Order: sequence, then C-alpha cells, then structure tokens
Amino acid sequence: MSELVFTNVTVRFGHHTAVDDVSLTVPAGQVMGLVGESGSGKSTLAATAVGLRKPTSGHIRADGKVQMVFQDPYSSLDPRMSIGNSIAEAMPRGTDKKAEVARLLELVNLDPGRATALPARLSGGQRQRVALARALAGNPRVVIADEITSALDVSVQGAVLNLVRDLQRQLGLSMLFISHNLAVVRYVSDRIAVMKAGRIVEEGPAGQVLEDPQHEYTRELLAAAPRRHTRLEAS
Repeated sequence: MSELVFTNVTVRFGHHTAVDDVSLTVPAGQVMGLVGESGSGKSTLAATAVGLRKPTSGHIRADGKVQMVFQDPYSSLDPRMSIGNSIAEAMPRGTDKKAEVARLLELVNLDPGRATALPARLSGGQRQRVALARALAGNPRVVIADEITSALDVSVQGAVLNLVRDLQRQLGLSMLFISHNLAVVRYVSDRIAVMKAGRIVEEGPAGQVLEDPQHEYTRELLAAAPRRHTRLEAS
C-alpha cells in the first residue's frame, strides 16, 4: 500500500490558477473522495498525479505506481483494439498476458471469453469495467478514478460503484475518487476533501465532513445532494 501526497501544489494556465496551493494526503489503503463543482480543479489535480500536467509549484509523492481511470469509457479505449489487447498493453514485460487478461476480466466481473471483442460491442458500464481492468494491469498501488460514473446510465452507476469499492478493499489500493456528486463520494469514501476554485476548503473523515460540515460550500453541496443514492445493488 502507498500514500499519495500532494504538497503545496499549484497549477497555472497562463493567468488562470486551476489548482491553488493544495496539500492533500490519500492515506495508504483508503479512499479519499474529492468533491466539487465542475471547474473546481479536481481533474487538473488528478492529471498532475499521473504526469499529464506539470505543477507550477509544489510536489507530488507516491511510493508506488499510480494509474488513472478516466471519465469517458468511450474515448479511453482504442476502438480498433480488442479489449484483451488494450488490457495486455498496460502489463509489465514478462507477464503471461493471456492468463492475466482472463484473471483481470474475471476480477471486474466480465466474461474472459470476451477478450477478443472490440469496445463497440460493449455497453458503457462494461467499457468502464475494462478501463478498470486496464488500470489494474499495471499493478498500481494508487488508483485515481476521475468522474468514472458520470458518463454512465443511472441504472448501471451503482454496479460500477460497488465494483470499485470491492476492488479497493480486496486489493488494498489507495484511491483518489473524484466526483461532483457528493452522494457518490459518500458511498465509497473513507475520507472526503471538498474543493472550490482550486483550493481544498474542507477535509476530514467522511462521517465528520458529512455530519458536521464546517465550510459553507460543503453545506451547500450537502443540501443539493440526494438524501439517498440511486439503488446501488449490482445489476
């Protein structure tokens, strides 16, 4: 298990500051939910953790490999490549790729016999499962999930959330789970950080943040969130 630590991270695009002096720790083996409105800087912070953006200042530390699962399962997979090959592409050299692809597909509750299928033959929920398997193929110690249910039908969001929670516990992963939906973050997180205009305005154990929010913005998010999340039974 590995911590993911952001220390005084700032990211600027020209005169615009997307991330403003953020210090945040994703504890080893836990899920840190990061919630905030679109444009608050959540995805930019995630992109810096996997090297897609360079911080203007500050630094990021992870003791092991960090992998990211992106929002859109339709664009995150090569449409010309079978799902088995997409997963195998992320594996370390020397891996028995056929056996490992089968194991990972079973891990995300997909039939290993579908390894030769193209992404177009899968539903959105199934593609997101493939994206999860692909992220796990690199043997990461930290996984960043960036709005991974927001592009899915409501009817399948719960099944994917259940899978994410089960995989995190089973594999002992550290996870930064990003969403604009506080109801979703509430369901999967051990701790919650609230981001507004590039800054972390509140952070703490999930129960504490949800039951006794200290910042007005957190209270606004709570007031806007559904009291109960859409049915979370696997479908």
